[in-house]
Amino acid sequence: MAITKHNVALIFTGLVIGLLISIGEGVFAERDKPQLANLPVDDLRTFSAVFSRIKNDYVEDVEDSDLLENAVRGMLSGLDPHSAYLDGEQFKELQVGTSGQFGGLGIEVGMEDGFVKVIAPIDDTPAQKAGVESGDLIIKLDDTPVKGMTLNDAVKVMRGKPGTDLVLTIVREGTDQPLKITITRAIIKVKSVKSRMLEKGFGYVRISQFQSRSAENMVEAITRLKKEADETGLRGLVLDLRNNPGGVLNGAVAVSDAFLRKGLIVYTEGRINDSRLRFTATPDDILEDAPLVVLVNQGSASASEIVSGALQDHKRAIIIGRPTFGKGSVQTILPLGNGSAVKLTTARYYTPSGRSIQAEGIKPDIELDQVVVSTLDRKFDPIKEADLTGHLDNGKKENKAKTAKKDKNKNGETVEEKPLAQRDFQLYEALNLLKGLAIQRETL
Repeated sequence: MAITKHNVALIFTGLVIGLLISIGEGVFAERDKPQLANLPVDDLRTFSAVFSRIKNDYVEDVEDSDLLENAVRGMLSGLDPHSAYLDGEQFKELQVGTSGQFGGLGIEVGMEDGFVKVIAPIDDTPAQKAGVESGDLIIKLDDTPVKGMTLNDAVKVMRGKPGTDLVLTIVREGTDQPLKITITRAIIKVKSVKSRMLEKGFGYVRISQFQSRSAENMVEAITRLKKEADETGLRGLVLDLRNNPGGVLNGAVAVSDAFLRKGLIVYTEGRINDSRLRFTATPDDILEDAPLVVLVNQGSASASEIVSGALQDHKRAIIIGRPTFGKGSVQTILPLGNGSAVKLTTARYYTPSGRSIQAEGIKPDIELDQVVVSTLDRKFDPIKEADLTGHLDNGKKENKAKTAKKDKNKNGETVEEKPLAQRDFQLYEALNLLKGLAIQRETL
């Protein structure tokens, strides 16, 4: 039996090599003949020898199809953290994941040193509410170590039936011991755009993920803010891209285009012609040149970096926050004939000035950490003129004292809302800068 298996293995691997060589000859026939010498025949012989050893000597019988699929997976995973082989089921899951609704935890992840790295938690998802942060390294899923898993395998474990729990063991920078966070899976509905008025005349738009309609939704949100601003008009806008892991390229291009009147937005460079793309802005700026501040952090990746890089290079916006993630590579989904697909890195992104985003990211114009601000507990307020006995009034009718904005907690109790500086220091500073830019623009 051993001899028969050995012979079968040799015949099979011989057929593989023969097929690869014939394919190579067919491909290279269209090119210069000297390139035939580059065909890695010795490496193919090594592959054949390893294949034969496994078929003969491995402790259990292994199907040929499993060995070849594992070889393909290894070939792609060895290229970079984002290239991968997707079998039929994984290909379907990818299509579901880009539809804007799926069952899972709500985190965008990648691989780093064999562990799952959190690029960013998605807004209003179980992961964000449970306290998962950008930069966290996931080392265990329940009791299963992540080391040795592919990214696709890990994602498959994290997704699951809504209502079921998953325990993440996380290593976080600045903590001495790994953290255990229990998250209940849910249907993840990604709402791409949120907006509100920060103060009269100053708007806020958050894009949590770039989808096909993100730019359209953002324009609708800004139009509503303009109407709300009324006679003062929209004097400035904060665009929040923090913890935005990216998404659809066309969405990022369209968002950038909404604020730019002309010029290059982004271009890509790769080895084949299809991977060399250039995107340029069309006339009109939805803000009509009103000041724009963009917030980013280490969880801002890919499409977020395209937007912030384009607006920074054109000096259309001030970028505030932390340096971005640095994912400046383009992945193309290449379907195969059997229902599977290859996700292959085919190009790099470049900003209008020619900066590569890959492994560099976007450096903010103003670097600012998200610090926690607390108010001083003063026993006595400073004495003012109005506190002095017998002080003169200002000759005008006394204004009603302003009251702090109040909110209700989950028990229905009225509570005072914390000042913006305590709730979100980076946004507070962005608003202050926006006010200064607006004043400067209006006085010139």
